[in-house]
Amino acid sequence: MKQMKAGLALASVLALATGASLAAGKTLIYCSEGSPAGFDPARYTAGTDFDASAETVYNRLVEFVPGSTQIRPGLADKWEVSADGRTYTFSLHKGVKFHTTPYFKPTRDFNADDVVFTFARLTDKNLPFNKASNATYPYASDMGMDSNIAKVEKVDPYTVKVTLNKVDAAFLQNIAMSFASVMSAEYADQLLKAGKAEQINTQPIGTGPFIFQAYQKDSVIRYNGNPDYWRKGEVKLDKLIFAITTDPSVRYQKLQKGECQIMSYPRPADLKAMQSNPALKVPSQAGFNLGYVSYNVTHKPLDKVEVRQALDMAINKKAIIDAVYQGAGQLATNPMPPTQWSYNKTLKDAPLDVAKAKALLAKAGLPNGFEITLWAMPVQRPYNPNAKLMAEMIQNDWAKIGVKAKIVTYEWGEYLKRARAGEDDAMLIGWNGDNGDPDNWLGTLLGCEAVDGNNYAKWCQKDFNDLIVKARSLPNQAERTKLYEQAQVIFKREVPFTPVAHSTVYQPMRKEVDGFKISPFGLNSFYGVGLK
Repeated sequence: MKQMKAGLALASVLALATGASLAAGKTLIYCSEGSPAGFDPARYTAGTDFDASAETVYNRLVEFVPGSTQIRPGLADKWEVSADGRTYTFSLHKGVKFHTTPYFKPTRDFNADDVVFTFARLTDKNLPFNKASNATYPYASDMGMDSNIAKVEKVDPYTVKVTLNKVDAAFLQNIAMSFASVMSAEYADQLLKAGKAEQINTQPIGTGPFIFQAYQKDSVIRYNGNPDYWRKGEVKLDKLIFAITTDPSVRYQKLQKGECQIMSYPRPADLKAMQSNPALKVPSQAGFNLGYVSYNVTHKPLDKVEVRQALDMAINKKAIIDAVYQGAGQLATNPMPPTQWSYNKTLKDAPLDVAKAKALLAKAGLPNGFEITLWAMPVQRPYNPNAKLMAEMIQNDWAKIGVKAKIVTYEWGEYLKRARAGEDDAMLIGWNGDNGDPDNWLGTLLGCEAVDGNNYAKWCQKDFNDLIVKARSLPNQAERTKLYEQAQVIFKREVPFTPVAHSTVYQPMRKEVDGFKISPFGLNSFYGVGLK
């Protein structure tokens, strides 16, 4: 009851607050789009979860330069790579402190034991903590990290050696991603001994710029600025508050009133008014993202390539981009954006052709069409500002070829969980690039290792997979590019999903916000962010 009263009290504060009063207290309120499923970033793959955990509470050995796809030292000051490309030796930063909270008081600084625990958790199913928490780590498995890390060794308290079974050209970029956030081994031991391993997902402890305080689902998340943060000068806020506001129109209203200083995912229809408001600024950049329609190839008749090709060529992408993205998107052809190196520029979409689509269905033995479920996301994402409208437009397109689509939706966490379990027939989903490497698209979304994770199509094609696995092992970018271009040809022929659009990313905020950088990965980070 106390927690509920505290949440209601905070909601009242949010409703009454003004931008000026908040700035004076160095409190920044971010109107976010949804509730995180939890605060253990290794368990999740969605930006909503990462914003609330990895981008606030935690750090990684290697991190991305804010607003960039380039990496920089994180909790590791430097690293050396062996001549064969399989062993990485990390020298760790000294004097880094884990958060002190009412539920945990560290007795030591960050050291090699924490790195060893972090990677053991991702790779060793028999680790006592994993057995106790019964968690799975989809990102680590989707990227083959759980099978490729041979061993993680503590050389001394501030040196760790990671040995791979085979070369992974994107290894450093991969461990800069949210899922590889470094956890406290001491906190994990405390939870394990108390029989509370699951608490790591509800009461997080990290080394990051903000210290978790409280969470009320569908309402608010509260953090305090970390006064002991090891990167001096990067914490410019005393308090950070996520005001969870699922309706984009309400987020905009709060932004206008100064009830929040930054909001996520504006409606395209509101952009013009936002850009003309003297109290706001709306920076933008080309999105490193993709919105698409996935086909579950384990469900009949979607196992037939002719059926997938028919559904693909019946979708009027141009109409969707005009209505859903309202000029803030570009047509997608490949399973990655054009700004990603190795993008195959020679590939073209099949033309919109109802007659040919009907002929393909007839060839597949379905002259009268069939019934299908089409899942639509309940939240806005950078790659899809209005999934409900997109689903309705696709439903109408498919009806023209005799395919009756029933639109289905669930709460966001449930949506992803059920999709990974393969319950959908077709679904709207998408991806923000995570590390600037092509494998993050082709391997993570389409590789055989990812069929229980982010490969929602459950598509495992040997020729395609052989190409991406080989490319992952090569250090030469030109050689990797050739293999990825061949893989995209196979994708385009087999159509495990229909790429629809790459959206332009707009980030509305009040003028007093200083230092916020748009992430190419669709994340929202507040280190280095202040209020004028």
